[in-house]
Amino acid sequence: MKLACVFPGQGSQAVGMLADFRQEPEVAGLFNLADQTLGEPALSGLIDNGPAESLALTTNTQPAMLIAALGCYRVWLAAGGRAADMVAGHSLGEYTALVAAGVLADDAAIALTRLRADAMQSAVPVGVGSMAAILGLADDVVAQVCAEASNGAESQVGPANFNAPAQVVIAGHAEAVTRACALAKEKGAKRALPLAVSAPFHSELLRPAGVRLADALQSLTLNRPTVPLINNVDVAVNDEPAAIADALVRQAYSPVRWVESVRKMQEMGATHIIEFGPGKVLTGLVGRIDRSIKAACVHDRASLQAALEMLA
Repeated sequence: MKLACVFPGQGSQAVGMLADFRQEPEVAGLFNLADQTLGEPALSGLIDNGPAESLALTTNTQPAMLIAALGCYRVWLAAGGRAADMVAGHSLGEYTALVAAGVLADDAAIALTRLRADAMQSAVPVGVGSMAAILGLADDVVAQVCAEASNGAESQVGPANFNAPAQVVIAGHAEAVTRACALAKEKGAKRALPLAVSAPFHSELLRPAGVRLADALQSLTLNRPTVPLINNVDVAVNDEPAAIADALVRQAYSPVRWVESVRKMQEMGATHIIEFGPGKVLTGLVGRIDRSIKAACVHDRASLQAALEMLA
């Protein structure tokens, strides 16, 4: 048996998302560190009590999701759960995977996710970009639709997240995304749903965020991973810190290749995948990608116990 531990990205956050584990030393310590690293207003209070609108702001969501997912993983380990044989994360979740693999220190990761969030949000003025989920079309057809809907650098759209078979998120300039949604429906998409997001994540419009990330990463110490980490952008396992940093930079404006990532875990021998952090988005995606993989999530005491029993 081999265990892949995976970590969710932005969108799974919820006020009180660590209520069951809040008093565990592994979680309490992370909350305190986040408050010390980021300063006021206290992120811990926002996670515990909201308001939800403030927690949903990208600048707060990204460090909050990092400590929530990491806290769940460390509670799992403290409870006797099996350590990961490999790790991966969806978009922002890759930063949690990096901490779990020993590449980044806790405080460095918290500060870096805040910087990443600010860089992403400031790269594109609110309202200029958007995202949408296209359901029921093959990946290559979605890519074709995006190419047809794009009109030069000033109005472009492309695939942003390959989440599951026939489930692709697109991102880019708002008017190009609208055109792509209409074209997708003409080509037989079951649904084309605009997403309530503050920026066109993982699109070419976010390239300026990659530049800021590159500058920040130059001043950080990245270690070699202690376990294999499958990155989003290349679906590859890198051991060299320079290659890891380069992949993080490109991830900001490149598609998340989640379907291929899950299949890569299978190729590497993964028989079980456990998602750590609020919600169960990735657990659901694993089921759509390949039902032969045993998947579970850990976000409260009940799910923790169920996952421990699954691996017993």
